[in-house]
Amino acid sequence: MEKQITLKDKIHFSGKGIHTGVFTNMTLIPAKENNGIVFVRTDKENTRIKAIVDNIYSTERSTNLKKNNVFVKTVEHILAAIVGNNIDNIDILIDNEEVPILDGSAKEFSEKINHVGIVKQSSYKYIYKIKKEIYYKDEESGTEIIVTPDDEYNIDVTIDYDSHTLGIQKSNLSSLKNFNFEIASSRTFCFLHELELLLENNLIKGGDINNAIVIVENKIDKRKLSNFAKVFEKNDIQITESGILNNLKLRYKNEAARHKLLDVIGDLALIGFPIKGKVIALKPGHTHNTNFAKKIRDLIIKDMKTTAPVVDFNEKPFYNKKQIKEILPHRDPFLFIDEIRDLGDDFIVGVKFVKEEEDYFRGHFPGAPVMPGVLQLETMAQAGGVLILNTVVDPENYLTYFMKIDNAKFKQKVLPGDTIIFKLELISPIRRGLCHMHGKGFVNGKIVVEADLLAQIAKK
Repeated sequence: MEKQITLKDKIHFSGKGIHTGVFTNMTLIPAKENNGIVFVRTDKENTRIKAIVDNIYSTERSTNLKKNNVFVKTVEHILAAIVGNNIDNIDILIDNEEVPILDGSAKEFSEKINHVGIVKQSSYKYIYKIKKEIYYKDEESGTEIIVTPDDEYNIDVTIDYDSHTLGIQKSNLSSLKNFNFEIASSRTFCFLHELELLLENNLIKGGDINNAIVIVENKIDKRKLSNFAKVFEKNDIQITESGILNNLKLRYKNEAARHKLLDVIGDLALIGFPIKGKVIALKPGHTHNTNFAKKIRDLIIKDMKTTAPVVDFNEKPFYNKKQIKEILPHRDPFLFIDEIRDLGDDFIVGVKFVKEEEDYFRGHFPGAPVMPGVLQLETMAQAGGVLILNTVVDPENYLTYFMKIDNAKFKQKVLPGDTIIFKLELISPIRRGLCHMHGKGFVNGKIVVEADLLAQIAKK
């Protein structure tokens, strides 16, 4: 029963993208409940790109998202900082196509988030607790990623590049509470031979030796070192005893493994939900991390279809019955929905307390009272009415008319004393006052009723 979290205030960043070299201004701003993490391209008509695996278009050298041919590139470090600081809802305003690389880590992102602070919101998190082992393997690369049940979100990473300089490195994060101290400052890295190839093909334009650890495997002559000094606009470049280019000192002996762990956190942020489980990753990379994220997200979406919303009845409702009356035109004895417990742009959670004294029980059925299925649907429809009327500024001037009910199913009896928790989600965006929803009603965690509803609002 953890509350959702957003930022207390705006945060600004600016700098070059490592792959494109473009200069980008980026602003993190607080977002409402159930918003999730969303990139907003302010230079592209404020196109909103949600940070979920469905929007991935490329994972070559970095993780990149796209919607309607609008891109956001190299998102993994900022996503890691957001997840590492337990933030659920945030808009990331960005005026160019690539996130600034800064020093090659998530250090500045995390420091500024900590300086500004976070704030709890009214809605609860949907945390997916891993129930059984989920396994991923890529035969070609030898990559393996496993997640097993655990009470914390913790990660073990092992990297092996068959490199005598790096060796086999391991890193561990026992809790996200330690992200800022143990992982955030770990910088990106590459091998010198990779860097040469990238430079030859003009594929790395924003990097210098202050934002990437450059690992040297083989001896290199002075002429090449002199050329690199010119490329990086430095007076002198040498190879250190630890096998990396100078002008940059390692922050940790296993900084490469720590950075790969940072990438895992950033890429798994694209699941779109916080998880609790132990992740063990051997030879992770962006492609495999995001493939694994998709596998988990698919399981979560499947589970959510049959899982009741979390409701804490010790907390005040989003709307009580008096407030519902300010939105819906219904009145007793035909106002059945009692509370609205959660509300977003595309979903609503409502509650019906089924009382023994309700009048319809006298005739349905004497001696064996059962709530009529048609009234269960009516109650569900009233919750849906609140959702659609919440889109207009003057709901009291509108009426909601239901045009169609499809695929109605009644799974078990609803009896006096039961509490029905309804969740309705949009099947498609609301357009021209039309609202197409799928709804489910749960009693004691089990589905009792579900249906597809089509409604339209019209002025009185």
